[in-house]
Amino acid sequence: MFEEIIGNRKPIPERLAEYGFESVGDFQKYSAEICDGEFELTVFITPKGEISTELAEAETGEQYVLYKTSSTGAFVGKIRSEIEQVISSVAQKCYDASVFKSEQTKRIVEFVKAEYSDELEFLWEKSPQNAIWRRKDSGKWYGGVFTVKKDRLGFDSPEYIEIIDLRMKPADADKILSREHYYPGWHMNKKSWYTLILDGSVPDEEIRKRISESYALSKDR
Repeated sequence: MFEEIIGNRKPIPERLAEYGFESVGDFQKYSAEICDGEFELTVFITPKGEISTELAEAETGEQYVLYKTSSTGAFVGKIRSEIEQVISSVAQKCYDASVFKSEQTKRIVEFVKAEYSDELEFLWEKSPQNAIWRRKDSGKWYGGVFTVKKDRLGFDSPEYIEIIDLRMKPADADKILSREHYYPGWHMNKKSWYTLILDGSVPDEEIRKRISESYALSKDR
């Protein structure tokens, strides 16, 4: 349920203890009040760093499970939002800070920093493993690095991978997407963005060239 927030990062035991987690068997457990004290949220973390939650009404102790279902509405939406805020806080303060694991991702990030003096911007509190680059002059995005499940790109695998999204001219889409290891833009306009997996399947030199093309396309006209 919280994979997009945690991704493939691992918890740091001493930070969990500082945050207020207690050991319960093989699990780490933490409790907090949400929704102005109306509910008590309990967070469990496995040795692998996986997170699960339980929610109970503070007054009666009765379990509340609708937030784990497909139920909609303002009330359950508020509950989910407050739970995600707690999980985001735990992720930021208790999990390792090395956001990206792929060695190719790290090299590409360093290339952009050296070539354009641009740092990744982490815009989404609930998705701390997703970030973008933008041009200083136009303010337009020219690339994004994301941690996603491989099945989001059509593969039959729940494995987490790191990807880069880059701009293209819509007129070039068919040509670009016909190349091996090039995919329609994930979470972007598929007419003007495409995706590469940062696992070495596309060489660094080629990715650097594609970044330069994307950078040029993001200039104001």
